Amino acid sequence: MQAQDPRPLVAGNWKMNGLLSSLEEVDKLAAGIANGARPACDVMLCPPAPLLLAMRERIGEAAIAVGAQDCHMQDSGAHTGDVSAALIADLGCTAVIVGHSERRTDHGETDAMVLAKALAAHRAELTAIVCVGETEAERDAGKALEIVGHQVASSVPDGVTAANLVVAYEPVWAIGTGDTATPEDAQAVHAVLRESLASMDTTMKT
Repeated sequence: MQAQDPRPLVAGNWKMNGLLSSLEEVDKLAAGIANGARPACDVMLCPPAPLLLAMRERIGEAAIAVGAQDCHMQDSGAHTGDVSAALIADLGCTAVIVGHSERRTDHGETDAMVLAKALAAHRAELTAIVCVGETEAERDAGKALEIVGHQVASSVPDGVTAANLVVAYEPVWAIGTGDTATPEDAQAVHAVLRESLASMDTTMKT
């Protein structure tokens, strides 16, 4: 029996941008949704860690989820400057991004580290948003599908479900360049994602 497609998710990653004053824009979004302007998708905002609690409190009961941009792979300990998944959950967040290409590039994060972070997210009962995507060099070498498939197999924990995992595909060469993947390219990658997940020990069969 084929599983139903999940509801689309639009997540806004603020990256290292925003101040407390920026939350005024969130007030407008929350008010619009509260007044009946409900989009045909789930909405999530992922601000820098210091803004998580303030954003969660200002959103209130509006149908907007709040997620973090990263978490540490350990639940606690002497890791100065890092944030645990448990704390993220305690702040009222429901998800955390792991494996973003900027983390992989700037901080040398490997698939094994991304997997460990996804497991930490699940221990805290957070949805892990696992990011995958190929570089321009990998695309030009015709390895895009191979790379993405390997990232999924190496970064996604066994036993995941549609309730605790989102796989976010964003080609690295498209970030901040103005270039975008064609619909055909995206469909080819989506097919590999589905095939990779279906071959794993998950309940996300398609």
